[in-house]
Amino acid sequence: MTTETNPRPLGDLLGGLAGDISGLFRKEIELAKTEASEKLGSVLGGVELLIAGAILAMAALGVLFAAIVTGIGAFFVAQGMDPLGANSLAALIVFIIAAIIAWILVARGRAALSASSLRLDRTTSSLGRDAAAVKEKL
Repeated sequence: MTTETNPRPLGDLLGGLAGDISGLFRKEIELAKTEASEKLGSVLGGVELLIAGAILAMAALGVLFAAIVTGIGAFFVAQGMDPLGANSLAALIVFIIAAIIAWILVARGRAALSASSLRLDRTTSSLGRDAAAVKEKL
C-alpha cells in the first residue's frame, strides 16, 4: 500500500487557505452589497406608496370628497332633513370612507417597510455555508 504525500509545504497550504478565505469573504461582501441595494429598491417602493397615498388624500380626493359631501347633503335635504344637519352628516360619512382608504394605503406602505423585507437572507445563508466549509477544511 502506498500513501501519497502532498509535495506542497505547510506554509504554502496555509497561505493558499488564507487567500481562499479572503477571496470568499470579498465575494460575500459583494453579495451583501448587491442584496442591500435590492432591498433599498424595495424600501423606496414603500416610501413611494406612502407619498402617493398622502398626495391623493390631501389633493385629488379632497376635491372629489367635497363634491360627494355636497351631493349627499342635497340628497338628505330632499329627504326632509334640515340643511345644516344634512351637510354635517354627509361630511361625516365621507370622512369615514376617506379615513378607511388612507389607512389601507398607509398599511400597505408600512408593510413594504417592515423589518422582514430588509433582511439579507441570501447573504446570511451563504455566510453560514461558507463558515461550515471553512470549519470543515480546518
